[in-house]
Amino acid sequence: MKIAIGSDHAGCSYKSEISKYLNSLGHYVIDVGTDSNESSDYPDFGQQGAELVSTGKSDIAVLVCGTGIGMSITANKIKGIRAALCWNEEAARLARQHNDANVLCMGARLLSLDECINIVRVFIDTHFINEEKYIRRIRKIAKIDEGRSICE
Repeated sequence: MKIAIGSDHAGCSYKSEISKYLNSLGHYVIDVGTDSNESSDYPDFGQQGAELVSTGKSDIAVLVCGTGIGMSITANKIKGIRAALCWNEEAARLARQHNDANVLCMGARLLSLDECINIVRVFIDTHFINEEKYIRRIRKIAKIDEGRSICE
């Protein structure tokens, strides 16, 4: 699987360790930065990671900032992205199963590295439940992306 990964300064050390973990599993990791603990702006890296998914150059993205909130807000501005802020394994599982999430966002200031790695593992190992109610909801999200109202 091709996996984009990005972080701001707060998530830089986690990004590095998560990248090593993903590489050890045989995934192709596309690192969009940052590579420094110097203050940086999460939208720069969140946008790059999400755009790789949106354009099909990456299957999913993993984005880490201090809380994960900024990355999720940024990523969800990109057409076709369903970014999920996950704080535990169950949130990651449900984000994939019910929402077909394609971007995982996490907070390095709120989770341990081990927790993040476990969340990543669940996220990449879980697949969308291809049931009509979930498909219908994803279609409604896609209509919003296209600028059309979901109300009929």
